[in-house]
Amino acid sequence: MSQNFNLPIAPELEKAVLGALLLETKAMPRVSNLLRTEMFHEERHQLIFGALRGMFTDGRAIDIITVTEELNRTGKLEKVGGPYYIAMLSADMASSAHLEEHVLIMKEYFMRRELIKGLSQLLAMATDMTRDLMDVVCCVQEMLDSIGKDADWTNTLRGMEHVMEATIRLAAERRELSKDGITGIPTGIKQLNHITAGWQKGDLTVWAGRPGSGKTMVAMHSALTAAEAGYNVLFCSIEMPGEQLGDRSILLRSDIDPKAWRKGTVTTPEWMEGQRTASRLKQLPMMIDDNPSMSIDYIRAEARTLKAKGKLDIVFIDYLQLSDMRDHEKWQRNREQEVAIAARKAKLMAKELDCPVIMLSQLNREAEQRVTKRPQLSDLRESGAIEQDADMVILLYRPAMYGITTDKESGFPTEGLGMAIVAKHRNGETGTVYFGHNPTMTCIEDYVPPREWFERLKEKKDS
Repeated sequence: MSQNFNLPIAPELEKAVLGALLLETKAMPRVSNLLRTEMFHEERHQLIFGALRGMFTDGRAIDIITVTEELNRTGKLEKVGGPYYIAMLSADMASSAHLEEHVLIMKEYFMRRELIKGLSQLLAMATDMTRDLMDVVCCVQEMLDSIGKDADWTNTLRGMEHVMEATIRLAAERRELSKDGITGIPTGIKQLNHITAGWQKGDLTVWAGRPGSGKTMVAMHSALTAAEAGYNVLFCSIEMPGEQLGDRSILLRSDIDPKAWRKGTVTTPEWMEGQRTASRLKQLPMMIDDNPSMSIDYIRAEARTLKAKGKLDIVFIDYLQLSDMRDHEKWQRNREQEVAIAARKAKLMAKELDCPVIMLSQLNREAEQRVTKRPQLSDLRESGAIEQDADMVILLYRPAMYGITTDKESGFPTEGLGMAIVAKHRNGETGTVYFGHNPTMTCIEDYVPPREWFERLKEKKDS
């Protein structure tokens, strides 16, 4: 539909830029980070700049003769108008003094063309009633993000003076916000707080475990802890409906028999406690989305809306491998590539929104082939890119699930023992965090070894 519009073009400006790049050998380094081939509208200008870019990347000298020879070698010389057109470009330029200004104007023309084309395509999609509405919304977000990246002309090159000033400002902010060493959002497990200093802004944390290990309960406990501390929480559940999460929330924050609650056989006092707990939970600043077909793009769009309203401090996603990974017209990608892209988008979301993103993930069966059943980073299911993009990877491990009665590392009895293995921590230490839980994982708390363990420890020392 874009043919209905007069696309803004500036052929003379494109000629001026190319002429400057041909005229002065030091011109290309000045604008190499601003220009891309597609920013030229005329095809022959794209071909010429493509040759310039390739020569610059290879470290070859750039002038009229070398560029003409390169185009001839690749069979593109006649397509651009022959040696005469190359010579004409440089002959019409007296100096490259205003090159950066010319490039920025040319970039604006390019962005306007892209905006017109993109909006035309989106208009066609919006009027097509066979298209899924959320797909259209996600396409809108992707187009705006793409154009927004080009619109950012900020010079990110900074001297140490500015870097140090910004660093001290952040350190001062951490010092002011620190409460018992916690500078971020509380995790819900005291020992994990000591390692992480709380969930940190801009960080992607992947919490991975085998099916049935209690990932959702641990995440819900952490989300409730954050909300109880006054933080705005978005919990995206792809696996289970909101009502089931509501059940788990009530059980996590009350002393009710989980089996009786689910069977509807609770006593009157337990029923009253459940109602009181639900009334307290109603007041929490926490939003739950249980759309079973949500994608990372969908979550990002929703999170951006909440952030704009000042109602977002942390995002939980349960869980990565279940998220809808359709990438519109890029259906040829395999599952591993799609998981990698989703993990990358989650990291970009954390950075863009300046908030922690906690994403749950599956572990493959490799851990269960080991004697100890203890998970490792290599067990992350489907993609090593998860490990690469995550700032922190925490592996959930419950040895009692495998009939192991004593943890070899700590000597703790495994009944009611959970482990959060911080296997990767980009900005801090790694290690094993112990937490306690009941058989149904509806009570998660700091771990305190039983009296029998202390007695055995004392006997060993005495002997």
